Amino acid sequence: MTFLELLKPQAVKVVAAASSKKRLMHDIADLAESAYALSAPSVVEALMERESLGPTGVGHGVALPHARLHGLNEVKGVFILLEKPVEFESVDRQPVDVVLSLFAPADAGVEHLKALALVSRTLRDAALCNKLRANPDAATLHAILTEDRSSQAA
Repeated sequence: MTFLELLKPQAVKVVAAASSKKRLMHDIADLAESAYALSAPSVVEALMERESLGPTGVGHGVALPHARLHGLNEVKGVFILLEKPVEFESVDRQPVDVVLSLFAPADAGVEHLKALALVSRTLRDAALCNKLRANPDAATLHAILTEDRSSQAA
């Protein structure tokens, strides 16, 4: 699995600011709806349900909200770079500005876990995150995220 398989160019966006974590979830859902024709209300509901189990802010300004959705047949992702970080209840209590959200089929098995591992491993790279933060252009962000990292592929 690669970022190229997970993330289409239309699923990458720069957002000036989100007023709250919940607003960010709505921004993610709107992007998922426009990029993949997913139901925004269903996406928000699934993301918030998953967050109720424990925050998906993994630290260092990165969040990986994810959910399983009925009607999907493969794992999909959306990426948002926030120009102004938002409080996210992250493990390190730092606000987030790099957000990659994954959506998997309701009955997804190992593919969902492989995608989550790939995203987590990739966004743990501080140099990559700094590069993302320094390039607030959706097309450039997509190019950075999808460049060949075959040595890291799941």
